[in-house]
Amino acid sequence: MNDALLALLDALTPANLAVAVLAAVAIGGIAYVVIYPWLSGEKRVEERQKALVGSPAQRAAERLDAATANKREQVAQSLREIEARERRRNRLSLEMRITQAGLDWSRGRFFLVSAGLGLATALLFLALTHRPLVGLTGLFVGSLGVPRWLLSHLRTRRMRRFIEELPNALDVVVRGVRAGLPLGDCLKIIASEAAEPVRSEFRAIVEAQALGLSVADACARLPERMPVPEANFFAIVIAIQQKAGGNLSEALANLSRVLRERKKMKDKIQAMSMEAKASAAIIASLPFVVAILVYITSPSYIELLWLKDTGKIALALSGAWMLIGIMVMRNMINFDF
Repeated sequence: MNDALLALLDALTPANLAVAVLAAVAIGGIAYVVIYPWLSGEKRVEERQKALVGSPAQRAAERLDAATANKREQVAQSLREIEARERRRNRLSLEMRITQAGLDWSRGRFFLVSAGLGLATALLFLALTHRPLVGLTGLFVGSLGVPRWLLSHLRTRRMRRFIEELPNALDVVVRGVRAGLPLGDCLKIIASEAAEPVRSEFRAIVEAQALGLSVADACARLPERMPVPEANFFAIVIAIQQKAGGNLSEALANLSRVLRERKKMKDKIQAMSMEAKASAAIIASLPFVVAILVYITSPSYIELLWLKDTGKIALALSGAWMLIGIMVMRNMINFDF
């Protein structure tokens, strides 16, 4: 035992002793770093904070989720506002219908033209038949039916032209925004160079901006003047981009592509339904053609339909039943887009 102790003391040179001391200090430091947090409670405090607050990655994820939820709420709010405007737009006044038809008439002028047309129609029917009841019918048709039908026809034709030209206008905005132009300048280019009626509608947007409205508010008035889904889509894209941000050129490019695809699908459906429309037109015209041919060959035979009371009743019932059939066929072969 003593010999071993003496041998160990002989081996402990100053250099070896210094190495041993340094090794002991290093081991002690490592043990302190690893064990002390557990002994002092710092580790438990950190775990409790992590449980309450979360890790940095979790906090970043929560902030991202909050930003996404906020953006989603802004988009939902924009859609609710547009839906409310859509409900108000369904209650159209006569002035709005005249504006949508592209006319600059006032309400009084429209009523004056309707009265003049009704009077002219009544005089024409009365001169041809010499029957006051037929003249009264002509007055009703000429003053109420024909002007409103003409207004609806002009309105539908103007909307069709707007739908055909709108994708080209959106392409102008897309190229301008990608080239670095502001959205307002792109709208001014459309308002001065596009075809009608897109030019006049975008001119109204530019004029509304000049009066102090924002781009989103000015574009929101477009579906009121032009009640088509395409104009509503454009107003929605602008409103969402103004509130939630995003790539406007990409959104409008996608919208332009969607509008062109909608037009292609509409043309395809119309082409596929032309056979049914032709068949319906032939079926609807057959009674009139047969009646004319029978009248030419045997007038005394078919005159009983309007000379006898029984024939008049049969003619009225047949006409009503045929009208129902025509309306049914029309609803079967016409499609809304």
